[in-house]
Amino acid sequence: MKERRLGRSALSVSEICLGTMTFGSMADEAESHAILDRAFDAGVNFLDVAEIYPVPPNTRWAGASEEIVGRWLRDKKRDAVFVATKIAGPGGGWFQTPVRGGHTGLDRHSVERALDASLQRLGTDYVDLYQTHWPDRLLPIEEQMEALDRAVQAGKVRVLGCSNESAYGLTRSLWASSVRGFARHETIQNNFSLINRRFEDALSEVCREERVSLLPYSPLAGGVLSGKYQSEPWPDGARFTFYREHDARTKFMTERFVNARSLESTARLAAIAADAGLSVVTLAIAWTLTHPFVGSTIIGATRSAQLDDVLAAADTTLPADVLAQCDRVTREIPYPLG
Repeated sequence: MKERRLGRSALSVSEICLGTMTFGSMADEAESHAILDRAFDAGVNFLDVAEIYPVPPNTRWAGASEEIVGRWLRDKKRDAVFVATKIAGPGGGWFQTPVRGGHTGLDRHSVERALDASLQRLGTDYVDLYQTHWPDRLLPIEEQMEALDRAVQAGKVRVLGCSNESAYGLTRSLWASSVRGFARHETIQNNFSLINRRFEDALSEVCREERVSLLPYSPLAGGVLSGKYQSEPWPDGARFTFYREHDARTKFMTERFVNARSLESTARLAAIAADAGLSVVTLAIAWTLTHPFVGSTIIGATRSAQLDDVLAAADTTLPADVLAQCDRVTREIPYPLG
């Protein structure tokens, strides 16, 4: 498993990162640990968690993903695993954390409280990467970065990052850190896949010029690119099957990801992958890794068997003609996710 440096930091992590947002909801603890073991044995040393995980956010299981990961970490050398987690921020109803109750911000009090609680659930005294899950546009960015910088200075956080951020927000935070001498965001975690290439519109330029690493989440577009939603009935246990059955709040996400344009794009990309002798899953993950601004691609699973095609991407080099065919699909069906 190759490694890549995150931003301008000293952290070099596996180019595939294991996301854990199903741990405790769609995957029980035994299966979650099996997934962690399978990924770790394959060289994945980078884990992504969040205080609101698992999803969909629910008071019944809030914080369970961190607890499950924490119990798995007990018999590991701490320095052998890079752990990222997130403070929720105020990003609307879906991101309001049931861990700490309702609306939350990114002020000093919220950061200190959220971080200490995450450290306790993870069973560690520091996290390698601490990210804001959603921006706070009402609170001055200088106050946010100062609160995060205090966590770095206290030794509880090694590197900072943001998520679901815009080119404006990322640039503002970098400016504030530069002017005030605070630790800066070295990473940005945004949605990026073969059927959601909006990151290339503006944010990729910021990342290249400022040396900030993208951590793409949902590189399979919530599993859509696997082809599992191409026809009804959707498979039991799949993410959008689970969302549709368990949480009406996620209807907007299901309809955004599973639509006529995304399914047509997936069908075309699956044909390209088949012609290249690849699974479409391997194609989709390997495609994200062709971008120099990508630090590590975040993948997820509800069963350890799902990791085979994902992990194969680490050893896959996509030929120029395959990349050109993928670009053609993008030109003919732009912005399938809206």
